[in-house]
Amino acid sequence: MHSSLILLHSFVRWIVLILIVYAIYRSFIGYTKGSKFTKSDNSLRHWTATTAHIQLMVGMVLYTQSAIAKAYWSPSDHMLGDFEITFFGLIHIGLMFMSIVILTIGSAMAKRKPSDREKFKTMLIWFSIALIIIFVAIPWPFSPLAQRPYLRAF
Repeated sequence: MHSSLILLHSFVRWIVLILIVYAIYRSFIGYTKGSKFTKSDNSLRHWTATTAHIQLMVGMVLYTQSAIAKAYWSPSDHMLGDFEITFFGLIHIGLMFMSIVILTIGSAMAKRKPSDREKFKTMLIWFSIALIIIFVAIPWPFSPLAQRPYLRAF
C-alpha cells in the first residue's frame, strides 16, 4: 500500500502543479485584459482547489504510513542530525498544509468577489503565493533540502 500511495502522490503532484500554473496564467490574462470571469474560469478555480485537497489527503495518509515520519516523531536521539528526516517529518507537510490553506482561502475569496477583475486578481495573488510555497516544499531532484525523482515509482 505504501508504494502505491507514493506513486499516486508523486503523480497527482503534477496534476496539481499544472492546474495551479494554468489557473495563474488564466488569472493573469483575465486580470490584465479585463476579461469576463467565465464558467470555465470558475470551474478551473474549483478543480484546482479540489485536486490540491485530494493531494493533501493522499499525502496525509502517506504520512501516517511513512517510516521517515515515524522516525521523526520517535524519541530516539540518533535521528536528530538527519535533515532529510526533519524535512519530511515536519517541513514538507507543514509547508504543503500551509499552501493548501492559502489556496483554499484564495479560491473562496475569489468566488465571493463582486467583479470579474477582482476575482482574477484574487486568484492570481493567492494561487501564486501557494505555488511559491509548493515549489519550496517539493523534494525536487535538484533541491538542497531533500531530493526525490520527478516521478517516484515504488
